[in-house]
Amino acid sequence: MLYHLHELNRTFINPLIQWAEASAKLFTNPVSPLAHSPFAQRIAAGYELMYRLGKDYEKPKFDLTSTTVNGKPCGVVEEPAEIKPFCTLLHFAKNVTTSERAKLKQPTVLLVAPLSGHHSTLLRDTVRALLPEHDVYITDWTDARMVPMSEGAFHLHDYIYYVQDFIRLLGPDVHVISVCQPTVPVLAAIALMATAKDPKLPKTMTMMGGPIDPRKSPTEVNNLATKKPFSWFENTVIYSVPANYPGSGRKVYPGFLQHAGFVAMNPRRHAQSHWDFYMHLREGDDASAEEHRKFYDEYNAVLDMPSEYYLDTIKTVFQDFNLPMGTWEVEGKLVRPQDIKTVALFTVEGELDDISGAGQTQAAHTLCSGIPDNMKQDFVAPQCGHYGIFAGRRWREVICPKITEFIKEHA
Repeated sequence: MLYHLHELNRTFINPLIQWAEASAKLFTNPVSPLAHSPFAQRIAAGYELMYRLGKDYEKPKFDLTSTTVNGKPCGVVEEPAEIKPFCTLLHFAKNVTTSERAKLKQPTVLLVAPLSGHHSTLLRDTVRALLPEHDVYITDWTDARMVPMSEGAFHLHDYIYYVQDFIRLLGPDVHVISVCQPTVPVLAAIALMATAKDPKLPKTMTMMGGPIDPRKSPTEVNNLATKKPFSWFENTVIYSVPANYPGSGRKVYPGFLQHAGFVAMNPRRHAQSHWDFYMHLREGDDASAEEHRKFYDEYNAVLDMPSEYYLDTIKTVFQDFNLPMGTWEVEGKLVRPQDIKTVALFTVEGELDDISGAGQTQAAHTLCSGIPDNMKQDFVAPQCGHYGIFAGRRWREVICPKITEFIKEHA
């Protein structure tokens, strides 16, 4: 019912939001007489702030149309390598001839993006930094409200099977990088492949800021999952998709609820950010205002998660700790990370990560006891928060080069 009320509310306020957008333009467009009236800049700033606080945010685009290869500019084209109901494997293909591609001999990277609220475009900077040295594919997860009920449910084990399918499609000379939430199902996927002696095992697996063992240095995210009973999540955050979407009737954890949770983790920071945006507009600081727009265009764009997948993750990862406890069974098959022997492991953590605490990702080294020490590497990025692990200056200048060297070493 809450989802339906949310959609009804959006319908009611939409005219107001459109009016605010139009008014902001009337007070800024130089051909409009209102733009030359007293206090026009202040009025326009207020209208634009109102518009951005109330508007719907669509899925952003990657907009990665070029990169550099060996110091030379090179075009990039997004191509779907495989399309599944809940995910598209997206390839950032370099615009070069087949013979040129063979000469480059760039390692293939499967970048597994989180299915945890935001779209995979959150990893835009991750992809951008990897492109010059790698042939990059990314898991582009589909908003569950857009998936018809006829496609069936999507559980945590389905996520694992998707990852395995993508590894087999790109393997065996593929390097897997998982960011945050997918570190757990990716480790399970590779462990199950190792137990089955699958010939398409990847060369390396890089795990960045993920809850491999959430018992270590628990954060507020971890505490929420442990303090609330499983029934609370079932009864409080799961709702049916309204009739105006293709996935009508599907049970989901709605994006708007997830967004409310994101903001609630640090409301003062977001309030200050919006106030600063208003002041930048008033003062004519267009560069700072545009940075705000870019950040919140991404941050405010959220997707619905399938309820089965979300609830499975809460119970398996954050409440029962099945992976570190060695009790995780995927449809009757025990997940045994110790069976992984030929896949090199690199873990990355942020010193200031407030989402995946210190040691949670490093726990993979203990679990993967079958991997020789000379095939393991760990790095803790100093003065780096959760998002800084995969985006921003420290990612580009420090972390990405280390991953590139690791992949080269074990290719």
